Amino acid sequence: MSKGNGGNHQFDTKLIHFGGELDPATGASSAPIYQASTFHHHDIFNPPEFDYSRSGNPTRQALEDYIAVLEGGAGGYAFASGMAAISTTFMLFSAGDHLIVTEDVYGGTYRLLTNILSRLNIETTFVDMTDPDAVKAALKPNTKGVYMETPSNPTLKITDIGLIAAWAREHGLLSIVDNTFMTPYYQRPIELGVDIVLHSATKFLGGHSDVLAGLAVARTKELADRLKYVQNGLGTVLGAQDSWLLMRGMKTLGARMAHSEISARKLADWLNRREDIAAVFYPGLPEHPGREVQERQSTGYGAVVSFDVGSGERAKEVLSRVKLPLVAVSLGAVESILSYPAMMSHASMPAEVRQERGITDGLLRFSVGLEDIGDLIADLEQALQPR
Repeated sequence: MSKGNGGNHQFDTKLIHFGGELDPATGASSAPIYQASTFHHHDIFNPPEFDYSRSGNPTRQALEDYIAVLEGGAGGYAFASGMAAISTTFMLFSAGDHLIVTEDVYGGTYRLLTNILSRLNIETTFVDMTDPDAVKAALKPNTKGVYMETPSNPTLKITDIGLIAAWAREHGLLSIVDNTFMTPYYQRPIELGVDIVLHSATKFLGGHSDVLAGLAVARTKELADRLKYVQNGLGTVLGAQDSWLLMRGMKTLGARMAHSEISARKLADWLNRREDIAAVFYPGLPEHPGREVQERQSTGYGAVVSFDVGSGERAKEVLSRVKLPLVAVSLGAVESILSYPAMMSHASMPAEVRQERGITDGLLRFSVGLEDIGDLIADLEQALQPR
């Protein structure tokens, strides 16, 4: 399927010319959908590259090569969901291992670690990763990995990826980053020394609220082979149709991210000037404590803005009054999505744990889409007005 690896082109060019954009057999302008579960062996003593679609499918392979090119890794892998990518990656660890994890991590990841992997005797310590000393203090003799989510979901705290990855390598730890919010368009953790990068590709990479998918990229071939082995063993793979749909969405990633980030900056500034908003979380704001680190390791601030309207009652009023954004789980789509973390993305996190991490009952998360920002602000203005 591949005719190259993206070469030395700039990122926007790699999004279109990634090596698998043409079918070598016919010249078709997109990778064919190989809707097949199994493949004929013309010579039983020389098995073909693809034999069974759980182990490998040409359409999925094109996608996996695509994300590897964009992230700059040795191998990419596509999964049935973001959580499938995350859970498969955690299966690189064994019973008795200890992990250090960003404290305000996505609720699904928190649930996996605390309610499922804990039953397999995989231990987790959650720390504030904006404080490197707190990360270092969490090290135990059985620590095997460090899991970062930056910007974190939904409070958008920033972890110094390069610093933590270098420390992890010194101690023989596997470093992992959930790069869903930034995407490789703005942030490429492997270039900063990270071992594995993860994506809920359902979000910005897919971009159209029409596909459920996860992606993982490994820095080295040895690690890529290990990840491939677990993917095949668990069978957590992405189907051919969804692989093709995700590739189609990824081709417009640059244009979508650039447009949405400009709008997100304007929304954050507008919210920050309002006296009736208790707090605004966006790494592009001058007073954001992680802005300097963000600018050092990323080329943008992203398209997600979180803000606290003061109470759960007011948050629910706003959610019931907005007319333009979807009120829904998820983010990263062409349409804006307004979410309520306390009852959506982080509902699986106990209330007291949410409060400790700053995920208050008044917190809303706004994923800015491609609508006119003036219309989005006007809509939010009317939703915030006292009745």
